[in-house]
Amino acid sequence: MQVSCLQQNLSRALAIVGRAVATRSNLPVLQNVKIGTEDGMLVLTATNLDIAITTKIGAQVERQGETTIPARLLSDFVNSLPDDRIDMESFNEPLGVGLKCQTFSANINGTDPDEFPPIPTVDRGATIKIDPKILRETINHVAFAAATEDSRPVLTGIKVEVNGDDFTFAAADGFRLAVYEGKLSDPLPEPIEFIIPARAMQEVGRLITSDDTPVEFTITSAGTHALFTIGTVEIVSQLMPGSFPNFRSLIPSDHKNRIVVNQSEFMRAVRTSSIFARDGSGILRIQVVSDEDGGKLSISSRAEELGDNHSEIDGAIEGEVDEESRIAFNNKYLSEVLDVLGDGDVAFEMTSASSPGVVRALGKDGYTHVVMPMFVQW
Repeated sequence: MQVSCLQQNLSRALAIVGRAVATRSNLPVLQNVKIGTEDGMLVLTATNLDIAITTKIGAQVERQGETTIPARLLSDFVNSLPDDRIDMESFNEPLGVGLKCQTFSANINGTDPDEFPPIPTVDRGATIKIDPKILRETINHVAFAAATEDSRPVLTGIKVEVNGDDFTFAAADGFRLAVYEGKLSDPLPEPIEFIIPARAMQEVGRLITSDDTPVEFTITSAGTHALFTIGTVEIVSQLMPGSFPNFRSLIPSDHKNRIVVNQSEFMRAVRTSSIFARDGSGILRIQVVSDEDGGKLSISSRAEELGDNHSEIDGAIEGEVDEESRIAFNNKYLSEVLDVLGDGDVAFEMTSASSPGVVRALGKDGYTHVVMPMFVQW
């Protein structure tokens, strides 16, 4: 292989595929990036066996070929080079690649490309098209609620349901549930549902650009893999086996009261109370209070040996309010959902201290976030 490309393009491509490089693995080759040529382009691929990312950049190809070399070493070296042309040439004794840019040069030892795991082919199946802005917002509003521990592997994924041009993404970790409903760019002829790792969806979200071209993802007919195409980048992810919980049954069908408050004010109050909640088992106490001005949302926390904190924000109340209109949450769960909702008004719905609370953003009718309460002494 003998190719030339621009340092800026190669650096950007390495940053993209680097998200899929394995940090720890029994297979050393998974810490490498595979570099090859195709149709006058330089092709870079990395995989950790759960997801694989491939991207292409323009290059002047003098001789075809492919190799694999340590991803981190190559990325660090390329990032240190000036913004100019890089000449690369593979060698066989030992296997590796030589790089040259202006007066800088390096030889990096590599591995036989035949040892690199093959990337699954996804060319047949249902293809879903979705507006990139909608997909990015959906991922941002849902993926963070997925579990990060493998005690229940299925909860580390996102349940996706598609029916016609309607889609639903749902994620839960046993303490909270995030559901986002929206519309596809084109309807599907047949309903489909699957579970995809939340981490794979987060990588897709990071790679979505300002381009208005719909993101396409294809699900194999066997339901084993998904292929996402975002411009010149392709992401292949395994789909997850198992049965996702019936998340719709976890969403309260009604509520005793509802208060609408400003998101930034609510977020500030939660962050302030979280300072004391850190030493108080992460507990935030929330109470809906009715007064002659309309209503308030009271947020408090306390740490037995340090002190306590209390704040109130104005809100518009609907429904019945009494002394039992109070509930406690983990401060982390409440602050994370408020953070993704952005500016605007937020509706907080509750029934009792032992029932789940619901957070919704006005203007985002398709989004519902359910948080399980904590049982505390008032």
